[in-house]
Amino acid sequence: MHEIKDFLEHTAFNMRRSSLIMTSQAGSGHPTSALSAADIVAALFFYAMHYDPHDPNNPNNDRFILSKGHASPILYAAYKELGILTDQDLLTYREFESVLEGHPTPRFRWTEAATGSLGQGLSVGVGMALSGQIDNRNFKTYVLLGDSELAEGSIWEAAELGAYYDCQNLIGIVDMNRLGQRGETMHGHHAKRYADKFHAFGWKTFIIDGHNMLEIITALEKARKVEDQPVMIIAKTIKGYGVEKVEDKNGFHGKTFAKDELQEIIDQMAVRFSVAASYKPEQQYMPKVPEEPTEVKPSGCVGTDTRTPTFKKGEVIATRKAYGHALARLGTSCTDVVALDAEVSNSTYANIFAEKYCDRFIECFIAEQNMIGMAVGLHKRGKVPFCSTFGAFFTRAFDQIRMASVGGAALRLVGSHVGVSIGKDGPSQMALEDIAMMRSVYGSCVLYPSDAVSTWLLVNQMAEYNQGISYLRTTRMDTPVLYDVLEEFPIGGCKVLLQSDDDKVCVIGAGITLHNALAAYDDLIKEGISISVIDLYSIKPLDHKTVLEVAHKSGNKIITVEDHYLDGGLGEAVVFALKDTEVDIHCLAVDKMPRSATPDELMAYEGIDAHSIVRKVVEVYS
Repeated sequence: MHEIKDFLEHTAFNMRRSSLIMTSQAGSGHPTSALSAADIVAALFFYAMHYDPHDPNNPNNDRFILSKGHASPILYAAYKELGILTDQDLLTYREFESVLEGHPTPRFRWTEAATGSLGQGLSVGVGMALSGQIDNRNFKTYVLLGDSELAEGSIWEAAELGAYYDCQNLIGIVDMNRLGQRGETMHGHHAKRYADKFHAFGWKTFIIDGHNMLEIITALEKARKVEDQPVMIIAKTIKGYGVEKVEDKNGFHGKTFAKDELQEIIDQMAVRFSVAASYKPEQQYMPKVPEEPTEVKPSGCVGTDTRTPTFKKGEVIATRKAYGHALARLGTSCTDVVALDAEVSNSTYANIFAEKYCDRFIECFIAEQNMIGMAVGLHKRGKVPFCSTFGAFFTRAFDQIRMASVGGAALRLVGSHVGVSIGKDGPSQMALEDIAMMRSVYGSCVLYPSDAVSTWLLVNQMAEYNQGISYLRTTRMDTPVLYDVLEEFPIGGCKVLLQSDDDKVCVIGAGITLHNALAAYDDLIKEGISISVIDLYSIKPLDHKTVLEVAHKSGNKIITVEDHYLDGGLGEAVVFALKDTEVDIHCLAVDKMPRSATPDELMAYEGIDAHSIVRKVVEVYS
């Protein structure tokens, strides 16, 4: 035990030195946050964790998530000690061409998840732990948290669910260094307060000195043996530990040391930790490689045969219910599909999947931020996660969604109860910003089907979309089936439902407003006015070529109509796509604060019903 203790302390010293060197070279970074975690990370990477450092995709590897992403120097320093990185690599830290970014991203392929926006790592860890349970794998997931981020509500969403699902394969460590960015944290060095909180949530807890290597490795040994509950180790540490002039002092967060003082600081540190600095290991300790077979089956749902839908034209069914049926069918064909729902599965109809595949359904309760974080962890472990809730409630998880995008996670998000057409529940339940939010996410696609057939087929398209976040918007009310089951709905396409040689205006809708546009067409024909109608089921990416072609044949006039606020919605997407053309575009959208009323009353109030479309067409045509 003393031999490994000496080696780990020597490794921690080397990692501290590397952290100082790379941040001073970069002229930016968080060296003091890395210094407090060095002993913990050394013990994790060279003692506790079982993994193959040369094969990060080994499905049986233990996993490490650096939730306190600003401490990235200590992560890169660990991989330097493993021989993955060189001293020269570390000197590129934070440079444009370097994969060693200021906060870790998967550009460095050993990074498990993009972190830096605090409070998210534990949710990702719960997702990975649940993936291990689903696949019956024995790997452990370790999450290193900062004490400042424990003020985030998403931490406690994850804590509660991790205990609810008995995640005995999940081990968290809090680097309790007392100081945040601007001063002392909420609980300072009161370790028992943190331990009592996690204990109350159902976690096994240990309190240790985070700079006492024997205490660290003893706690990690005990943690691996805990059954039926997750573990949280509260490690009391000193921010800036190793550099005496900044230790436990406020005002040094995110501040590096000048290059001309660096050697003196390292020399002083070598004197202070003389045994660790001068230690010459008799052997190179390396991680224990998992003994389980490492065969990796292809993951994902590309090319999955999901059969054609069975809906019939004219049949009336809500697209949210069609989603549930499509997801259940997809789950039959693709065993990597998992479904997560935020306690509304009987409204989103994810319960249809849950009834068939309870082992792959995760009830997340009313905790949307944690749901998205868990989905990131599941995706990283090869799952195809579909997350559903009311579209309005994805807004509270937007930070998790954007960080999922930063990390390259292909999440499938499905928002029901969108727009004023939900009716009497009122504005708090109405998703009226969701298209704008999801369009703004890098690499995303935004889909808005109008009937059951298009919903079914777009769910299958989402399953194969791995370029980023995909979002499907579903409607609460029943709508008639418009399409034949043999239609195709590629992402980035649209459908021209009505077109003639005498069209005066092109009306573009999606979801419920497409049905309103079709009703308006019938009324306008009676008045001798012909319009073309486009179903813009793919709002991002948008088929601007087809839209422009139809507009040219419709008097170069377009009216968009949507059950969403104007800002960032379907209309703005069309305006931007055709901004350099001669087409005259008018946008009908929700422009007043809605209230409780019937769907018909609300759509008339907002000017997006069939009668409003008729009036606008007459105005534009005249």
